[in-house]
Amino acid sequence: MSSTPQRTDPLTLEVVDLIATVVARYHEEYEEAAARHQLTGAQARLLALLSREPLPMRQIAQQLKCEPSNVTGIVDRLEARGLAERRTDPSDRRIKLAAATEEGRETAARLRGALSFARAPLAGLSEAERTSLRDLLKRMLA
Repeated sequence: MSSTPQRTDPLTLEVVDLIATVVARYHEEYEEAAARHQLTGAQARLLALLSREPLPMRQIAQQLKCEPSNVTGIVDRLEARGLAERRTDPSDRRIKLAAATEEGRETAARLRGALSFARAPLAGLSEAERTSLRDLLKRMLA
């Protein structure tokens, strides 16, 4: 149970609804972009994670909030397409890391570039407004 009081005033509810709409639009566009690359949304999300850095399967499962066995299947499919590979962790050879290949990183970059729904509205905000929005979102996630 959270110790922060839950606000139910009209402004808070409106903000929650707007955030939900942004999230839904983002997921819809992400799924469409993934499909254009013959990927599922889960494969695209995993590829985006791996394009930043190689990760152990358990950590991937935690970040994607799914079972490690599901991650294994997703990595298998990405590996079969040449978008990911398994590597031994140099600091602990017992641990296998999943990593994006060069083609996987390029695909992840194209996917990210295809997500345009928020770019035009964000471009209409000043740098100070975008900075403020970023900082507020970070604060909400802290």
